[in-house]
Amino acid sequence: MSRGVVTVIGLAAALGCSTEGNSLWPQAAPMTFRQSSDAALQTLKSAFYADGNWNMCVPTKCGFLPDDDFDWGADSLTAALYLRWSIEKDSSVVPMIEALDANGAAYGKCTDTSCLEWSDVPLWDSIAGSHEHLVTGSVSSLHRAVTGFGFVDTANQFGRGACPEIDYQMPGGGSIQVKTLETDSNYVKAALLLHQITGTASYLDKAVAKYASVRKWFLDPAVALYTVYVFDDGKTCTPLPHRFYGSVNGNMIWSGVALAAATGQPSFLQDAVATATAVKEHLSDAAGIYADLQTDDDVVEPLIEGMYALATQGKQTFAEDWLLANARAMSGARSTSGLYGRFFDGPPPAGQITEWQANGAFALAFVAGGLWPSQSATDNAVAWSEAQYVADDLSTLPSSIEFTGRAIAVLGTIGEKCCQLGEARVFVDGVETFDRTGIHQNQSNAFGPAPDSILFAWRWPTPGTHTLRFEAGPPDAKDGGPFLHVQGYTYVP
Repeated sequence: MSRGVVTVIGLAAALGCSTEGNSLWPQAAPMTFRQSSDAALQTLKSAFYADGNWNMCVPTKCGFLPDDDFDWGADSLTAALYLRWSIEKDSSVVPMIEALDANGAAYGKCTDTSCLEWSDVPLWDSIAGSHEHLVTGSVSSLHRAVTGFGFVDTANQFGRGACPEIDYQMPGGGSIQVKTLETDSNYVKAALLLHQITGTASYLDKAVAKYASVRKWFLDPAVALYTVYVFDDGKTCTPLPHRFYGSVNGNMIWSGVALAAATGQPSFLQDAVATATAVKEHLSDAAGIYADLQTDDDVVEPLIEGMYALATQGKQTFAEDWLLANARAMSGARSTSGLYGRFFDGPPPAGQITEWQANGAFALAFVAGGLWPSQSATDNAVAWSEAQYVADDLSTLPSSIEFTGRAIAVLGTIGEKCCQLGEARVFVDGVETFDRTGIHQNQSNAFGPAPDSILFAWRWPTPGTHTLRFEAGPPDAKDGGPFLHVQGYTYVP
């Protein structure tokens, strides 16, 4: 039930934020995409980069956690930085990459007695090592790429169970016996990067074999999208349906383009086109902008990288159109301090932002600067400076929000009961989001509460009367049971 409507000035006071010129989200200054790319690089350097490491959270630290230079959050920022270099050949990023290489993780062997690492971590790090090598040509970065891949490739702790051709995330399966495409899609990508760098045929053979296994177990039977989890109890393998992470689908798009180039087989490119088309059709809001429904457990840089490869190497204009539409929308999600959140279709972030949330926006800014340097980056569709705030405390399921407008952002505290499981399904005008991830409010890698966070955002082509409904979903080992606590929402009339 709504508690009352106030202007954005009232929201700023309610959240304890500066009004910044009488608006929490003032109208952004006009920029070209090239200017936006340059500004994004400066923000990446000043806010997230930390002398060869990455700040996990800004503007405040992630609880007790130090800076880092490993695993999917940090490695996705490294990948965004690599994108900037590959597009612009920007020499200013080379010293940053060299320092990241010096601090990067290296791996030995995974054996029965010494295998504590989760399988996806070394593969994220292998990809980062390859990206660093492509920039610097250093022996150390290539060594880390090779050993990170080899840690998983030669292990006997991950490829077990009823479907051993795909890998457990935890050694031996762990307590929840989950296999994740975060491992196997990165295995394919890491192998292809090593094949491109070294020319070693066995890397290509491994990529082709794993790619086939991924399509067998993770590909949805009805749509060309990949779910992220398969549960393997040693007897049967059961996918968790409709968990369509941007990271893994982006990896598979990129790998389809790379495999087509490496093998000469057009079917791989056709796979990439089908998945990218499904992303555009099914993982967007009503205005056609990508809707990232995770808190910070997923990363979006691989999706931007995949779409960019498909647009440029694959010559697919629809992928270029998708990038342009999202880049335009995202320009309205940039704060006056230059920070982006995870929602391309939402307002600028008001609270703490993590490396896991921000990497996709940085990558998209760099891509747009390369593709359309002189075009305007202004979002003319939705002006968040005109938003109104409604204080609406919702903590029971089911519950709903009704409003009239063209865009909405639902606000609350990510990690309010950190770091427990718990989720809520989201229905927009009576239809559940195609990606059933919903809102995983307590799932946060910041290891502490992040107030004033955007939990969900959505926009429509024109104003209208709309309803968001939140419901409890069936509990499972990855998502947990029901949880939701909305503190209010802001909408554009």
